[in-house]
Amino acid sequence: MISTLKHPVLERCLSGHKTAVTSLDFNHNMTQLVSGSMDACVMVWNFKENPQPHRFVGHKDAVTSVQFSPSGQFIVSASHDKTVRLWVPILKRQSTVFEAHTEAVRSVAFSSDGQELITASDDKSVKLWTVHRQKYLFSLNQHSKCIRCAKFSPDGRLIVSVSDDRTVRLWDRSSQACIHVFEEHEEILTYVDFHPNGTSIATGDTRNTINIWDVRMNKLLQCYHVHNSGINGLSFHPSGNYLITAANDWTMKVLDLVDGRLLYILHGGGGPVNAVAFSHCGTYFASGGSDLQVCLRFLFFVSTLFHPSCDSKWYCSKYCLLFIKISVKTEPADRMAYRYAHSPLSCLA
Repeated sequence: MISTLKHPVLERCLSGHKTAVTSLDFNHNMTQLVSGSMDACVMVWNFKENPQPHRFVGHKDAVTSVQFSPSGQFIVSASHDKTVRLWVPILKRQSTVFEAHTEAVRSVAFSSDGQELITASDDKSVKLWTVHRQKYLFSLNQHSKCIRCAKFSPDGRLIVSVSDDRTVRLWDRSSQACIHVFEEHEEILTYVDFHPNGTSIATGDTRNTINIWDVRMNKLLQCYHVHNSGINGLSFHPSGNYLITAANDWTMKVLDLVDGRLLYILHGGGGPVNAVAFSHCGTYFASGGSDLQVCLRFLFFVSTLFHPSCDSKWYCSKYCLLFIKISVKTEPADRMAYRYAHSPLSCLA
């Protein structure tokens, strides 16, 4: 699946935040990147020769989580100020405030159709909201301690949450029932995300453990100890074959989930790395942390070429255009598309 094992190329580092970067996300057409920071600001970066970030001010305390809606029409942010804000990127000063949590909000995420939001908070609750009506729907309340992260499954039918109570809970969105609890953890869980095909999840904890769990059979598939300290964030490659992790040991690690091995070790600029995110076409990933910068790197993955969200007009790097020319010349496009569609991670398919 990998055409070359060249080390990821550092494209650029973006400066603008005054304190540590906490969260990152690309929009789906690869034209913008959003970042959140301990400085209480949300910043949107445009991919141009000399990008000037747009600063969104409104939160009264640290921003913990940011995400673009699938359409790119909205940005959502969560904060220690107990609120969630919905921003319109083209209207810099306008935001809608969602208030229902009684403690800091640790994470926020859109459903895959962009119609709902899910939030996780120190008040021990996961809450769901409608986006367009801007209405609170319901809470999931079975965790006994602060909840660090919650996400929708790609099809929107399941919800996963991780907590300081050292459990991972799997919920049925429709019935609001907790359908399984993964209790096999010795440390506090810090982050969770669904595999792109929805059949598994990845978790990270405050020690250094990264686990891949099958949510159909409710069993552990893979376990990695590649960092020297706690995991702050992780992101699946769109193909589902790779995972990137960010940790307090000042490093990022790229894992090959097919072969079960460490593929790359990358070092942060100076201090813990708090956030990582693959672009939706898988060609890039961004990182941010205590060095106050947002760094953008390029990867040579064959599987990026035919991901549904990839379109050459969206690429902002000469490397990717060169890669397309080489790939199409050396292998027929229909065969490459077949390889992408029929080569998921074997144990997760």
